[in-house]
Amino acid sequence: TGNNVTSVSSNGAAASGQLAQTDATAQDPQQQQQQQQQPNAWQVIKGVLFRIFIIWAISSWFRSGPSTPDPSTPAGAPRLPSRNLFPKDTLMDLYVYISENEIFTDFNNTEALFWYQQDLVYGDWTKGESGDGCYEHYQELDLSESVKQNGSIYIHIYFTKSGFHPDPKRKGQYRRLSTVHATRMLNKYKRRKFLKTKNLLTGETEADPEMIKRAESHGPVEIISHWHPNLTINIVDDHTAWVKGSVPPPLDQHVKFDAVSGDYYPIVYFNDYWNLQKDYHPINETLQNLPLRLSYCPLSLWRWQLYAAQSARSPWNFLGEDTYEQSDEDQDSVKVALLETNPYLLGLTIVVSIVHSIFEFLAFKNDIQFWNSRQSLEGLSVRSIIFGVFQSLVVLLYILDNETNFVVQVSVFIGLLIDFWKITKVMDVRLDRENRIAGIFPRLIFKDKSTYVDSSTKIYDDMAFKYLSWLLYPLFGCYAVYSLLYVEHKGWYSWVLSMLYGFLLTFGFITMTPQLFINYKMKSVAHLPWRMLTYKALNTFIDDLFAFVIKMPMMYRIGCLRDDVVFFIYLYQRWIYRVDPNRVNEFGTSGVEQSKDSPAQAVAADTTAAITDKSEGEKKND
Repeated sequence: TGNNVTSVSSNGAAASGQLAQTDATAQDPQQQQQQQQQPNAWQVIKGVLFRIFIIWAISSWFRSGPSTPDPSTPAGAPRLPSRNLFPKDTLMDLYVYISENEIFTDFNNTEALFWYQQDLVYGDWTKGESGDGCYEHYQELDLSESVKQNGSIYIHIYFTKSGFHPDPKRKGQYRRLSTVHATRMLNKYKRRKFLKTKNLLTGETEADPEMIKRAESHGPVEIISHWHPNLTINIVDDHTAWVKGSVPPPLDQHVKFDAVSGDYYPIVYFNDYWNLQKDYHPINETLQNLPLRLSYCPLSLWRWQLYAAQSARSPWNFLGEDTYEQSDEDQDSVKVALLETNPYLLGLTIVVSIVHSIFEFLAFKNDIQFWNSRQSLEGLSVRSIIFGVFQSLVVLLYILDNETNFVVQVSVFIGLLIDFWKITKVMDVRLDRENRIAGIFPRLIFKDKSTYVDSSTKIYDDMAFKYLSWLLYPLFGCYAVYSLLYVEHKGWYSWVLSMLYGFLLTFGFITMTPQLFINYKMKSVAHLPWRMLTYKALNTFIDDLFAFVIKMPMMYRIGCLRDDVVFFIYLYQRWIYRVDPNRVNEFGTSGVEQSKDSPAQAVAADTTAAITDKSEGEKKND
């Protein structure tokens, strides 16, 4: 069956092409479900900021010295600037060959020639079908059996000066310095993962039976060749005097120097930046041909730097292919935001997200400082800190079980370590080497600090969690039953994690209320880390703003709103308990201590006055 596939050209304009689709079993239901989900707004924003940083880093490389030494250059020898082998306005011919071989030599095969375009002008921006220097060619490719069976297919691009041919065997028509060559694999291999889930009570699943059979025959991970019908060939309009060995990364991967003359060839760039991952379709036995729309366009140096920075993956080589695929999905969110979001709103989002990141850092910094310098736990809910450790541990185990993005895993793990560190600040932790576990491992002993036990805070904290349990336990039981009856899981372990994670995500804000109860009982808020709370509240207000401006799940919006309600209660308590004689100032004294010291100070003043009134002889005797 033929479906219309929306594609995006090099300038972001939409184009339509015909792509023969596979049967219903070829599409992964999990991928279709991911396509329907809206991209997370903050992932889009952070992705944009990360790429702005890369662009800034590349600009810094341009201003700095040589980055990669050239081993062929003798030590101390001066490096001479090079020139482009194709001067401005050079007449060129374009040859495009399609082959299943990575190294192409069959120039006499007319069926392999996909596109031949004569008299292109290097650096021309006015000619072409639309008057922008661009040309386009569309054709359907016949598929061989090897390509249907997960084989590869390559595109070979040759730019030659007018009158020359790319075949080295043609004497008199081939010249090495007049030929530019670039090769790329057209199809893309993607991993399709099948999560085998079922209802733990009935054993039934809503997954496609055909997909279950493929998972049993090919395993949980299947590598499938995918196809996108659009590709843009860019030749960079650049005549920079590059120095071999001094081209900054990632541009050095594209600038090719001639070994003899030292000059460089024109930069040919395969531009598929606007090809979204959701528009790739699997190749299998049911397809007979594949549509391919090639576009040729000149590209400025500045725009090429942007595209090269976006496609740079060298800093993440150690993370493996899974992280690459996750990075592609994150980049899709950025591309969709750039295409569909209002430019003014996108600019405002970037500016506010920078402020958001600053507030996050300040909140983290002040939180560490507060607990590091805290000597007394009076007025602070220790049970809330312990519950926070449990909550962070559940989140970490959940994202590990669901194979979330590596960067998210690292950030959650660091947050868990900080929560563990807080435990050492609110409790006395020691190793019991006498009563070992299984006679081998020392036993950890946790004991409440004296400043917490001796104060009324522990009584109020226990009372608050007692009242809280009356609400949490019924909600927890109802959510567990709902998750077991209506949600599919991989196993009982996954059910426990997903049930706990969903419950904490929905009702976790209730754990903030014990601190409110302690404040109410003590009639004081002086013990709270107000700087950290203020920065977090400002971040929450920013989340509120974009939660209602940008499309987001309703639960996320409700989560932002409920955090605001709790913080406004904190502010109300600060207003009604603003007079606090027990508050300790920066000198370590309080109003109560000063009032206690005042009689002694009066006695000392009277004694000083009495001594002053004595005669000289009495003073000497004294």
